[in-house]
Amino acid sequence: MNAPALPNPSPQPPHGRQPLTTTVRRIAKAAAFVALGLGSAAHAAGIRLEDDRGTTLELQAPAKRIVSLMPSLTETVCALDACDRLVGIDRHANWPASVKGLPQVGGIDDANIERIVALKPDLVLLRPRSRAAEPLERLGIKVLALDAKTHADMRRVMETVARATGRPGAGEAFWRKLDAGLDAARARVPAGWQGRRVYFEVHGGVAAASESSFIGETLARLGLANAVPGTLGPFPKMSPEFVVRADPDVLMVSALGEISAMAARPGWSAMSAIKRGRVCSFASARFDLMMRPGPRLDEAADAIVGCLASLGDPKP
Repeated sequence: MNAPALPNPSPQPPHGRQPLTTTVRRIAKAAAFVALGLGSAAHAAGIRLEDDRGTTLELQAPAKRIVSLMPSLTETVCALDACDRLVGIDRHANWPASVKGLPQVGGIDDANIERIVALKPDLVLLRPRSRAAEPLERLGIKVLALDAKTHADMRRVMETVARATGRPGAGEAFWRKLDAGLDAARARVPAGWQGRRVYFEVHGGVAAASESSFIGETLARLGLANAVPGTLGPFPKMSPEFVVRADPDVLMVSALGEISAMAARPGWSAMSAIKRGRVCSFASARFDLMMRPGPRLDEAADAIVGCLASLGDPKP
């Protein structure tokens, strides 16, 4: 009698191969690992920034549509090769020339919120005290508030904008270029002007740039002294009498102010700078760039050096 047939054993996979179910499980695990890795990478791709209000801002990706409400910030975006990402600017922005064709959305105190929203920005750049920040954030628009009062601030702002546009390190690299430009400008200051005292007039003559302002820092980098102490604040209001007592070696002013009008101020006609014609009068466009804490800082330094050179060697 034949023995009862035994059930066939499970077929064995060819040598070196795993059962199909094992392979499927491994593929599933690998897919899960890749998905986890992609998720982590996506999270890592996000950009975390802190602005000058102390507010932390999270960007899921580099900003592609930017509205800038400050000329210096507009210039910074463009200096970092991101000008094509600007979709709106404030009314005073005028450099580079290409930005003049962009929609204007007002200024620091009267920004047009509806117009900004219509531009669909993924980031708005403005100063901390801008009234536009709160209503824009309520509408879900990302806001980055930045302010530059010193050279160190300018360096930090440049790198922050670079990171916001997905180019970390570009701001720092640009600052090194500016820093080298300041050193080169100092080397061109006529020897006779080194250490001479400057009165840099701003806001139509009612104020001046002191030692603690970014303009004052530029003057110091050029080896010049400032007639206005930093203890008075960056841009203090000045009385005509203060300037007469200070008797600076040179006056630096906007070309909008007439030298004859300055001479008519109480006591100014007796100042050596007025009597000897030691006045640097800058055209409006040039003066604008000197008043902006942005990426053309080296050009501002060049303008100062150029004027001093044109005045000749000062007499003792």
